[in-house]
Amino acid sequence: MLTAAGAGLLTGLSLIVAIGAQNAFVLRQGLARQHVGPVVLVCALSDAVLIAAGVSGIGAIVEHAAWVLEVVRWLGVAFLVSYGVLSLLRARRPETLEAARAGVPSRRAAVGRAFALTYLNPHVYLDTVLLLGSIANQHGDGGRWWFAVGAALASVLWFSGLGYGAGAGQRLLATPRSWQLLDVLIGITMLAIALSLALS
Repeated sequence: MLTAAGAGLLTGLSLIVAIGAQNAFVLRQGLARQHVGPVVLVCALSDAVLIAAGVSGIGAIVEHAAWVLEVVRWLGVAFLVSYGVLSLLRARRPETLEAARAGVPSRRAAVGRAFALTYLNPHVYLDTVLLLGSIANQHGDGGRWWFAVGAALASVLWFSGLGYGAGAGQRLLATPRSWQLLDVLIGITMLAIALSLALS
């Protein structure tokens, strides 16, 4: 049980600890200290649901529904391009930490963005549902669910650490120039991911 859970934890962390649209959004929310709890909850619970879906065998359905992934891919490209452009436009008007906090969307809008960044990313279905699901099933009937627990725990630890730990970097982002650079990096990251999705 512990071996399977440990394997799930390490595998989950290896997939989730990467610069991506979802991580960039959680980081920005954490730095501004706005709606961190709901955003972290949406991201972690979504991963848990998708991992459970993969372990229970839904990955086979996703694998055979290529057209669904294609629709999700292009919706994701459109969303990421718009989000990236907005970040770059925001970078044209450097803001302080207080202005960044004031400019953060409402809780409903932040939760909506977290959902969109999670479910409009076709890689989440390939990595979380198909890949983690297939690896989990190698641990047998009993071990696969412990693997799923470990992978879900990885998401909880990562998103909680990213969202709540971001406050430690506030001193680095005390100047308008720092926020400008952050928005440029987020914008470029979103556009790069959108391009990779469009070309994949």
